[in-house]
Amino acid sequence: MPAAGHHPSGARRILVYGVTGSGKSTAALRLGERLGLPVTLVDELTWLPGWVPVSDERQRELIADIASGEEWILDSAYGAWLHVVLPRTELVVGLDYPRWFSLQRLVRRTVSGALSKEPRCNGNTESWRGMFSRASIIRWHFASFARKRDRMRRWAHSADGPPIVLLKNSTELDAWVAALRTEQAPGGPAGH
Repeated sequence: MPAAGHHPSGARRILVYGVTGSGKSTAALRLGERLGLPVTLVDELTWLPGWVPVSDERQRELIADIASGEEWILDSAYGAWLHVVLPRTELVVGLDYPRWFSLQRLVRRTVSGALSKEPRCNGNTESWRGMFSRASIIRWHFASFARKRDRMRRWAHSADGPPIVLLKNSTELDAWVAALRTEQAPGGPAGH
């Protein structure tokens, strides 16, 4: 497992992975800006307006198209198409944050969205009804937390898994991104 300060060494296909609410999208956007790589926010490909899910088959097609490219950052990988992304991934940035941290972040974001009606993916907005429904993202956090955390930790301890930077908190993420800045040549991101 690479240390938290590990430089991506020219990695051009990066998967940001973590539990629901860990800040994957924000981390992916930061990395994309820093490294000059295109970022795909997976929720934009998996939810249509009105929180209608895109079919699993169509999701796999869209993700396969992105994964076949030479440069990308994805902010998630759903289990239904993880096998499409991993063989092409050069580096996983794993956000292995404590449950309390990701849950409070998720609740705060969801409540804020329900109050402000600020559009999320594809113009969808949070609602009080949705927050307490069977399909609630908060409920999903509880249903998926252990599985996603265990998956990241298995990757970190497997010689066969993808290279991974496993970060335990947002301070480690900040330090890792800052280290990327100091290792880049003046005048732009790596490779440019």
